Amino acid sequence: MSDNQVYPKKSLGQHWLNDRASLQAICDAADLQPDDVVLEIGPGLGSLTTELVSRVKKVVAVEFDPFIAANLPSRVAANNLEVIHGDILKFDLSQLPRDYKVVANLPYYITSKITRWLLESANPPKLATLLVQKEVAERMAAEPGQLSILGIATQFYTEPQLGIIVPPKLFTPPPQVDSQVITLVRRQQPLFKDVDVELYFKVVKAGFSEKRKKLRSSLSGSLQISKAQADELLQKAGMSLESRAQELSLDDWYKLEEAFKTNHLS
Repeated sequence: MSDNQVYPKKSLGQHWLNDRASLQAICDAADLQPDDVVLEIGPGLGSLTTELVSRVKKVVAVEFDPFIAANLPSRVAANNLEVIHGDILKFDLSQLPRDYKVVANLPYYITSKITRWLLESANPPKLATLLVQKEVAERMAAEPGQLSILGIATQFYTEPQLGIIVPPKLFTPPPQVDSQVITLVRRQQPLFKDVDVELYFKVVKAGFSEKRKKLRSSLSGSLQISKAQADELLQKAGMSLESRAQELSLDDWYKLEEAFKTNHLS
C-alpha cells in the first residue's frame, strides 16, 4: 500500500504528521524508556508508531479507521506492535499494565473527550504526551483567570508541561491552526486530601454553567440553591460575591466543594 492510496478523512479529523524532527520531539517529551508500554491513539500511517516501536518494549495502537488498522502492521513491521481496530473511548484500559504511557497525535474534534476519559479512568496513564490544537494545550495548562473545566480537570489529575509548537505546513493535510505538544504527568498523590471528586466536579460544572454570569448566579441555578445560600458558600470559602468561574484556582474550587459539603447542601 502506497501513501497515495490512503487519503485523510475529514470526518475523522485526520491530519498526518511526517516531520521526523517533530516526531522525535514528541517521543523525547514522553521520556520513553526501553521497558515502557505505550498506548498510541490514532496511529494513522504509522509515522509516530515507527519512532515509538524503536524506543519501547511494546506499542498498543488503537485505530478507528478499519482500512488503516488492517494495513498498519505491514507499514510498521515490528514484533512489539499490537494494532487494535476500534473506538478508543470503548477500549478497556484495565488490560494495560499500571504506569503505561500514552503518546498520540489526537484529532482536534475529540481531544477534550479523550483527555478527560484517560485522566478519569480507573487505570490512568503515568504520563500522556499529546499533540493537540495549540489553543487546547494552552487551556489545559492555563492559570486562574483563563481556567476552563478542561484546564481544571487536567490540573486536578496531572501536572501539564507545554512542549514544542508544530506549524500547519508539517501536516497532511495542513490544519488551519498551530498544534502544540503537551505532556500530562499524573500526580503521585491526590491534589487535595479527602476531596469528594464527584462533588468537586459537580460544583465546578455548576460554576461554569453560565460563564457570562457571576459565580453566585451560576451556582444558585445549577445547584438548585437560593442566591442567599450561594452567597454563603462564597463567603465561607473566602471569595468575593463578584467572582466569576474562570478566575478561581483549583484550591478555590476545593474550598467551595468543602463549604458545600459542610453546609449539607449536597
